[in-house]
Amino acid sequence: MGHVPDTITITDDRTGKSVTVPITDGVFPSSALRELDPSLFMYDPAYLSTAACKSAITFLDGDAGILRHRGYPIEQLAEHSTYLEVAYLLIHGELPSQQELDTWTYEITHHTFMHENMRKRFVDGFHYDAHPMGMFVSAIAALGTFYDDAKQLGDEESRDKQILRLIAKAPTLAAMCHRFSVGLPFFLPDNELSYAANFLTMMWKIGEYDVHPVLERAMDVLFILHADHEQNCGTTAMRVVGSSHADPYSSAAAAAAALYGPLHGGANEQVVRMLGDIGSIDNVDEFVGDVKGGKGRLMGFGHRVYKNYDPRAQIIKQTAYEVFEVTGKNPLLDIALKLEEAALADSYFADRRLYPNVDFYSGLIYQAMGFPIEMFTVLFAIPRTSGWLAHWQELLGDEDQKISRPRQWYAGPEERDYVKLSER
Repeated sequence: MGHVPDTITITDDRTGKSVTVPITDGVFPSSALRELDPSLFMYDPAYLSTAACKSAITFLDGDAGILRHRGYPIEQLAEHSTYLEVAYLLIHGELPSQQELDTWTYEITHHTFMHENMRKRFVDGFHYDAHPMGMFVSAIAALGTFYDDAKQLGDEESRDKQILRLIAKAPTLAAMCHRFSVGLPFFLPDNELSYAANFLTMMWKIGEYDVHPVLERAMDVLFILHADHEQNCGTTAMRVVGSSHADPYSSAAAAAAALYGPLHGGANEQVVRMLGDIGSIDNVDEFVGDVKGGKGRLMGFGHRVYKNYDPRAQIIKQTAYEVFEVTGKNPLLDIALKLEEAALADSYFADRRLYPNVDFYSGLIYQAMGFPIEMFTVLFAIPRTSGWLAHWQELLGDEDQKISRPRQWYAGPEERDYVKLSER
């Protein structure tokens, strides 16, 4: 057999014109369509088949259940690394040396404090029952107004400073949003604590409070697992807004707003509510039957990209057991285990490649650690900030990127003449 060329040929049957272009890593350039006919567009709602950028940050193979950051498997990072080390990897492209990690950790630790006006005038201005994630989205955008250099995107030193500030202040803002929502006084960051321990302390400290090392590590692992996940809705929002050369705070606020949607960041919240609605392991079989009959929806199973077991789900399940050893078992765990067992044993779900994803167990862990359901999406946003910023930085350095401006398929009326109001 002769060599099969890595090319694709597209023929316009209207004109007979053909264009052949190379296929690289399973991708061919859309310029082929423009060569055929400048007015020819491909209809791809939700970008199911469109690569909108070239990225070196995260590799995801949904069929094989593979997730790697800068080439490193998520399983190895979750076992051996820390969140701040992973954040450094995402931003800088390589794992840090000890000196680089020490400097990075010191700089982030010393950027965790919040401007007093942000706390007193902005956060205090929200309604007493404001949703923490709504507050977080607004606060991220407002944060940019405190830094005059935030818009100096051509200055690498300024960009680096904004990255440090956003990663450092995300947990401080998150804790402020929570404590405001439950009427507790704010607690200042503690520079002696780790990133995860500092966040847990700012969340829960009333009088004496010591973070249990198992919970500290679990929080760090959860941060690692949520740090980046390729071109999802929030990351795409970060890139689209960032392509206009908006400052990183505005771009991150847009990404957080996308995450706020229940189809994106709210999935683990829906899992907890689903398990609560099931109520007992005795009701699992009936619930599974309802799902198969189209009467209910199985939350926490399946994924837009993963068509195999989500590698993060396996890690998070082990983390859940470690947390429950400290906190006591979440009463919903037995229902979750029974539901997982029933679904995995049923060909209906196996044939549809519906396996547990990262959201299936993360909500149970958050709940066991004391986080209210309203904070779940905020907990997602804290670590994802580093992934968003890695993509924002990559976008600014990509010469192929221009301001995002997708084309549309116009399906409205043809030209028509205006009719005066009195004649309608």
